[in-house]
Amino acid sequence: MTKGMAAIAFLLCWGTAVAQGFPSRPVTLISPFPPGGSTDTTARIMADAMKGPLGQTVVVENVGGANGSIALARVARAAPDGYTIDIGQWDTHVGAIIYPISFDLQRDFTPIGLMSINPQLLIARKDFPARDLKELVAYARANPGRVTFVEQTAAAKLAGIQMMQATGTTVEFIPFRGAGPAMTAMIGGQVDLMLLQAAAALPQARAGNVKVIANLSPKRSPVVPGVPTADEGGIPGLYAAGWFALFGPRGMPKEVVAKLNAAMTAALAEPRIQARFAELGLEVAPREQQTPEALAAFQKAEIEKWWPVIKAANIKVQ
Repeated sequence: MTKGMAAIAFLLCWGTAVAQGFPSRPVTLISPFPPGGSTDTTARIMADAMKGPLGQTVVVENVGGANGSIALARVARAAPDGYTIDIGQWDTHVGAIIYPISFDLQRDFTPIGLMSINPQLLIARKDFPARDLKELVAYARANPGRVTFVEQTAAAKLAGIQMMQATGTTVEFIPFRGAGPAMTAMIGGQVDLMLLQAAAALPQARAGNVKVIANLSPKRSPVVPGVPTADEGGIPGLYAAGWFALFGPRGMPKEVVAKLNAAMTAALAEPRIQARFAELGLEVAPREQQTPEALAAFQKAEIEKWWPVIKAANIKVQ
């Protein structure tokens, strides 16, 4: 037997042994952002719901920094045994190319399953003069360069650039290191506009601290049915992507991926989890999109759609 054949045989035997005993200890679910945000909240909901089907505790670990790319580097380097996975989203598994990353977003991760589609809401400070997109565009045209737009993620800046290009307006981007500090600034009246997931925007909107301008999705969301889309507001095609999914390191045994996916889908099928997601403004992904294969195709389509736009807009780390 050649050395190459021996190595392949070893890896096959190792993978089978890992899969048969998985999980025999707690699984670490890395959340790529600080505690308190929508990513962290969703991670903790899923960690609690998946421990029953897995028969092991799922521990959430927050690893923030560089728009999630520090966390992803750790996952990419982890052993592909299923004990280290991450909750990913557009910013980490598509938009991370704006950073000098040391891993390949398409080759260095194993898709486990798509959990949710997340409406992205364009919100404004509560005393902002405009109540909807049409009024916003009119105000921005009358006040060129005076409207401030929070730049806390690549997705946010991309949406702001697309809005300017579609309407012939100009906004001033204000960089922030996260949605939390940006929301504090907005509540304090220091910034005008911000794009973020409904899960993070709805609590402040319900409290009357901010106003919702539009849902930047192709269609209205059942979790925020009263919020009009950008198409309805007069800016057709102004969309921002949002979703949550589970990924692991490259090379995970199929049996391990299947066990993690089964625990995820079992959790998402629970009425209490569906109700909790709806409360947060998250849409549970359709069952057919929850498979590893469907997530791989979904991420590939997102990359092919957004990477050319990001490069054309020349979005870089500030």
